[in-house]
Amino acid sequence: MDQEMVFIPMILFMIFVAPIWVVMHYRSKNNKGSGISEAEHQRLQELVHVADSMIERIETLEAILDQETPEWRKKYERK
Repeated sequence: MDQEMVFIPMILFMIFVAPIWVVMHYRSKNNKGSGISEAEHQRLQELVHVADSMIERIETLEAILDQETPEWRKKYERK
């Protein structure tokens, strides 16, 4: 009789709760693994564009400094 009392809830759990639990688990894993959102991707692209333009500006400024003051790099290089 005691075995029947444990066996029935176990069967009900396996029929109703376990499948829903498994589906919800893998659905949440799929949502986490989908990567970044479209808005985040767009923001990263904007930041890459800003960084590229900053690199160009720095290179231009360095070229100007090289022409006007050729020894400036020696003064500001890390030792």
